[in-house]
Amino acid sequence: MTNLFTRIKDIIIADLNETLHQKEKQNPIGKLNQYLRQCEQETAKVGKLIERQLQLKDEFAREYSLAMEVAEKRKYQAEIALKAGEEELCQFATAEHQQYSERAQRLNASLAQVSEQVSELERKHEEMKHKLKDMHLRRMELMGRENVTRAYLGMNQVLESDSYSPQSNSKFKDIENYLDRLEQKVNSSFYRSTIDAKLAQIEKEMTSQDSKSVNLIKE
Repeated sequence: MTNLFTRIKDIIIADLNETLHQKEKQNPIGKLNQYLRQCEQETAKVGKLIERQLQLKDEFAREYSLAMEVAEKRKYQAEIALKAGEEELCQFATAEHQQYSERAQRLNASLAQVSEQVSELERKHEEMKHKLKDMHLRRMELMGRENVTRAYLGMNQVLESDSYSPQSNSKFKDIENYLDRLEQKVNSSFYRSTIDAKLAQIEKEMTSQDSKSVNLIKE
């Protein structure tokens, strides 16, 4: 049963991947936009890592300064204790001076390494940003080419009579037939209304004449 579910899952995933692949073929600019978004995200991540590395560099610098300061202080104290005949204090200050001096050396080495790494990361990050900018400009160029290609494709469909004329002629013929029918209907309605008006006028005139004749007879 587990194998069956696994096979079904693999089939579904394969179908989804195939669908996405077909969509990418149909919309290459969309695929390019997705790739650029991924590059922007990676560039932003590198920028944040550089910020963290700079913070670490500052911490190394502070620790190095502190170690050097304490080492120099313990060295001076050891000299004072030696002059004062305080052997135990002199030994303690000397040991402290040795420990802080060694720590300062390690911190200085780490600081130099981190500084070099930060410089390299910043250089690479600048390259990434320039590359990303170039890709954006390249996308604009491709979008322009795509727009022109689609425009020419549409114009060719209209202008090439062999492929588009029968269909367009059929549509124009249908419109002409509809307009002819509409025109006939309007003319017929106008003619009927005109006839009605004329007959009403004739009837009115005839009625008027009949009334005049009756009046003459009475006189």
